[in-house]
Amino acid sequence: MTRAQAGLLLAAPALVVIAVFFFLPVLAALALSLTDFDLYALADSGYLRFVGLRNYVQLLGNPLFWQALGNTLYFTVVGVPLSLAVSVGTAVLVHSRLARCRGLFRTALFAPVVTTVVAVAVIWRYLLHTRYGLINYGLGKLGFAPIDWLGDPHFAMPAIILFAVWKNFGYNMVIVLAALQNIPEDLYEAAELDGAGAGQQFLRITLPMLGPTLLFVSIMTVAGYFQLFAEPYVMTLGGPGQSTLSVLYLLYEEGFKWWNLGRASAVAFVLFLMMFAATALQMRLGRQAAA
Repeated sequence: MTRAQAGLLLAAPALVVIAVFFFLPVLAALALSLTDFDLYALADSGYLRFVGLRNYVQLLGNPLFWQALGNTLYFTVVGVPLSLAVSVGTAVLVHSRLARCRGLFRTALFAPVVTTVVAVAVIWRYLLHTRYGLINYGLGKLGFAPIDWLGDPHFAMPAIILFAVWKNFGYNMVIVLAALQNIPEDLYEAAELDGAGAGQQFLRITLPMLGPTLLFVSIMTVAGYFQLFAEPYVMTLGGPGQSTLSVLYLLYEEGFKWWNLGRASAVAFVLFLMMFAATALQMRLGRQAAA
């Protein structure tokens, strides 16, 4: 037995598991998106019909889908840079020589990541309450009028973005912090001898050295933010006025509220194509920046 054959034999169990629990369901969902599979077809397969691309055509002609797509893009375009900026900023602060008890800071800042989304979303819903919320109480003490954070279409999505950034930035912070610890201190010492200040060191040394790490965390964050669901489901139910309806929330309603599983599968594959295109664009921009 050759070395390659031995490696393939050892990897075979994992490959079988991936094929059974990932590739086969994906192919089944793709086939499902080409049918009109619904609640009636669950009871009697005779109601199942092949409709080709009709689900996709109807989806692209649905104004609600375009609103959900716009909301998802808004959440991603605003939330991802904000999350990355907070992650890098906190990682730099924790890594700095001024920070003591780094382990305590890492634990405290990473804690929101491991908490249950539903539980903390309920807490944030109370914090954002118009009359009794702590945030509006603080604004009132500063002389500002209370804001209907989750009931006003202009503030609902920004409120969800702030919650998502608070919930998720700790994961990227830990990764960026690990990358910061791998940057040689000699580079900073040489730059300091040449008269470079802290800002120049950050722009000329820290950011370029963090390039591959930032590309990785940006791809992961974009993929995660495209899958916006739990936050609007718990906090706003997609409202007010569909202002927080996301593509994944639309998929949930099509599949598990109206039982249009064929149409829901079409939504899933459109979302997959969006995420694939965003990832390919980020990879291309990352290669250009590295060159």
